[in-house]
Amino acid sequence: MNHLPLSPIEKFLIIGLGNPGYLYRRTRHNLGFMILDQISKKHRFSFSKKKLGFISEFIYNDKLLFFLKPSTYMNRSGEAVKYWMIKEKIILKNILIISDDIYLNFGSFRLRGKGGSGGHNGLKNIEIEIGTTHYARLRFGIKKNHFDQKIDSYVLENWKNEEIDDLFSKLDIGIKIIFSFVTNGLQKTMNLFN
Repeated sequence: MNHLPLSPIEKFLIIGLGNPGYLYRRTRHNLGFMILDQISKKHRFSFSKKKLGFISEFIYNDKLLFFLKPSTYMNRSGEAVKYWMIKEKIILKNILIISDDIYLNFGSFRLRGKGGSGGHNGLKNIEIEIGTTHYARLRFGIKKNHFDQKIDSYVLENWKNEEIDDLFSKLDIGIKIIFSFVTNGLQKTMNLFN
């Protein structure tokens, strides 16, 4: 009996931006890492230290997802993104970058298929390394009504205890957006969540 060859599984690369190390673990700038850590807790998988990052593979709706937390520090995130894109042969439309955004109000999300870096050093470096601004990015707002320090020190400050509960409920929305992106694609997910 002849069997048709199985079609190759569709691959996605989901990158959460942040800085490695205990010192940065609870900082606002590590929002991308925090979302991926929440997904790993919910779905009970772990990350392994590999070249240029911490990576995990996860099957979801017959698609193979690679979750990546770059170990290169924020301003060299693009090196890890480019390496894993090439290594796993993942096409540009199946890449999603998750980052914090100082210009969006706390807890709000914005999903886009292209755009500038908005001054974000991780996004800036990704653009340089992969040579385009046409990639999907999910930004999470960390802006408060007022803060009286420089942006650099604000984003590298730990979340305050009173923010944590609210933060984790918002992260759950981010997780829904990520899985919708994988299942429904960029445009439909933008229509649903933006």
